[in-house]
Amino acid sequence: MNISGSYTASDIKNAKLKAWVDEIVALCEPAALHWCDGSEAEYNQLCQEMVDTGMFKKLNPEIRPDSYLALSDPSDVARVEDRTFICSRREEDCGPTNNWMEPSLMKEKLKHLYRGCMQGRTLYVVPFCMGPLTSSISQFGVELTDSPYVVVNMKIMTRMGRAVLDQLGDRDFIECLHSVGMPLAPTQKDSTWPCNKDDKYIVHFPEERTIWSYGSGYGGNALLGKKCVSLRIASTMGRDNGWLAEHMLILGAESPEGEKTYVAAAFPSACGKTNFAMLIPPASFKGWRITTVGDDIAWLKPAEDGRLHAINPESGYFGVAPGTSLKTNANIMHTINRNTIFTNVALTPEGDVWWEAMTDTPPAHLIDWQGNAWTPGCGRHAAHPNARFTVSVSQCPSVDPEWENPAGVPISALIFGGRRATTIPLVCEPKAWDAGVYLAASTASETTAAAEGAVGVIRQDPMAMLPFCGYNMGDYFRHWLSMASKLKYPPKIFGVNWFRKSKEGDYLWPGYGENMRVLKWIVDRVHNHVEADECVLGFIPRYKDMEWNGIEMDESQFKSLMAIRPEEWANELRSRHDFFSKFGTHLPKEFTVVQDQLQATFNQKASSVTA
Repeated sequence: MNISGSYTASDIKNAKLKAWVDEIVALCEPAALHWCDGSEAEYNQLCQEMVDTGMFKKLNPEIRPDSYLALSDPSDVARVEDRTFICSRREEDCGPTNNWMEPSLMKEKLKHLYRGCMQGRTLYVVPFCMGPLTSSISQFGVELTDSPYVVVNMKIMTRMGRAVLDQLGDRDFIECLHSVGMPLAPTQKDSTWPCNKDDKYIVHFPEERTIWSYGSGYGGNALLGKKCVSLRIASTMGRDNGWLAEHMLILGAESPEGEKTYVAAAFPSACGKTNFAMLIPPASFKGWRITTVGDDIAWLKPAEDGRLHAINPESGYFGVAPGTSLKTNANIMHTINRNTIFTNVALTPEGDVWWEAMTDTPPAHLIDWQGNAWTPGCGRHAAHPNARFTVSVSQCPSVDPEWENPAGVPISALIFGGRRATTIPLVCEPKAWDAGVYLAASTASETTAAAEGAVGVIRQDPMAMLPFCGYNMGDYFRHWLSMASKLKYPPKIFGVNWFRKSKEGDYLWPGYGENMRVLKWIVDRVHNHVEADECVLGFIPRYKDMEWNGIEMDESQFKSLMAIRPEEWANELRSRHDFFSKFGTHLPKEFTVVQDQLQATFNQKASSVTA
């Protein structure tokens, strides 16, 4: 077997790693083995090899320098939640919101699939670190994969290569095994997107800190540092060691007076996290500046100063392309103007990329994400709704100067929100930590194209973590509640809803950059700059305390955005009760207390209206 890479045998000091690689080589039978060093030369070589095989299309260097386009198989375009498993030793520890199988049975099933699955392919050894190399919050992993697409994306999304291996030494690490599940016979022509259309598994063994992924080459199914390590495995590590791994952006809000406030916010996938993380304040907000620490994942740990500190464990953005434009997110559009990998977007005749809503007027002719000719009005999407871009954080114009601080940044506010057309007000602030955690756990949202299944269905998505929590969510809620005792200065919690609609179906709030108005009120509340009105949900803004300069929004419109209607909340509370009842004795008693109080208050309001 050919072995390549810039390492020598003496460079690899980790005995567990060497033994594991030997074990997987014997099981998967690759034709070659490559130890990845994370260098630019290696990245460029792999990209060129994928251009040669047809997996990558090199974009026009005069328009989009050093950038590539990949088009996946139509069966492999999103997370496959029904094929994602948490194989804890006890089914009870997995919980009712995850798929479970007894670990030894799952391993037996997968070993049968892995046997010989890399024949004709190269096995790449990808050492990676989630977070800055020297941070006490960071974690090391190694992904073994037969996909060069995974390697080049992992170089962008993680700290990867020789520096990681040197820092790892002989310490333990998270084992991540991945295969596209498509072995090649000696004379067989390879697919431009190899995957297994019939068998896909994304499996986590939380007690062992191990991930096995088979059959998919797409996104978080294959880039195992992303959702698999950063959330599903890390959430169990956080539970065991007193910290949190969350599906959250991190931003810094700096006032004209120089007051800097760091905020973390959780929204379900494709609900505007990246746009909010890179928000550009309206012109009327002179002197305000928003900086970006991270757009998707936050690891939060109590620090010696009594506050919750957060790092972005990733070093890249794997963002949703459709809907992204200079109007909605100019910062990310400038970020992806070079050195970017695009997946499942459309190709222009000039050799550039395009997706829905990127420009007001679509091009007259394109090659769509399935490689077919496309014209406006043909009835098909030019780009897949879950099309993505992969790009380095370092290219972002709004990147925060502290984004790689090993100690993280201090978090003053936590924001939770979903895509809700009714019921949920624009913004509210629960009065206490327990009520805030209940609010976060009650997050619900209309489903999007980021996961397989129906789009537009409202589902409960606690803390935007439903697909990503690596253990029983009832215990996860308890862990959240316990964090207050570890913090002298716990962050305030807020709920938001950018997506409320009128009876006619029109959005009541413009969103995007105008969300700065809500963020400013949140920052003002954190620093006790403004008071608030009390309501059944906690505190809500007074019209006079919001910044309305530069937008037409009268008090009656604001009241529609903030309306809390007992008849809608009757349904809301029933839905929450039904969801929380799944957790049985694992559900914290604090949630029952908060929900009973809400129910009693709404019953009282409804009876007073009837009377």
